[in-house]
Amino acid sequence: MEKSNWILCPTCNGKTRTQIRRDTVMTNFPLFCPKCKQVALVNVNENNLYVIDESVAEVAEPII
Repeated sequence: MEKSNWILCPTCNGKTRTQIRRDTVMTNFPLFCPKCKQVALVNVNENNLYVIDESVAEVAEPII
């Protein structure tokens, strides 16, 4: 079983609700922090987190 790590918020360094494994790849992922209520647009590749934009405050409208 592979070990998974929690993604930390790039703003407040708090633990988010998202876990990644070593082989996880995410592109343009909107990472929400429940502690500081901020959304950051990130890329994840090989357990490395790259912040694209920390000022993403748009909430997507639900598709019905």
